[in-house]
Amino acid sequence: MATHAAMPGRRGARAHARTRHHSQLAWALPLVLGVIYGFYAAFIRRDGGPSTGGQVLLGFVSGIALAALCFALGRIARSLPRELRAAAYGALTACAIGFLVSLTDTSVLRSTALGLAVGAGVLVVSFYLFYTRET
Repeated sequence: MATHAAMPGRRGARAHARTRHHSQLAWALPLVLGVIYGFYAAFIRRDGGPSTGGQVLLGFVSGIALAALCFALGRIARSLPRELRAAAYGALTACAIGFLVSLTDTSVLRSTALGLAVGAGVLVVSFYLFYTRET
């Protein structure tokens, strides 16, 4: 008798189009991270000397690259299993930290080791968070 209430309704094109919009946080968080990362990369490369166009360009490009990668990972993260999602966040963090350390003119081994250490820490913490808060 109540089957008519359980029948799915038709969704129009307008209802489907509304699900494609991104929240303000989905745009703001990668943007803020990219700006901070870009400024910090330019600051590291400056090394106390005068600012040059190359340093500004380095900061701009690295900030845009990190923001784009963060936004892309945020879009596909829900479709990944928790292990792969944690590994993706760890890999992105490891690459970002390794690049910043490499700008300080230290050895490749140090930047690799520090990037891998921080990336492994992010992997473990994010996997724990995803595992305990799974719906």
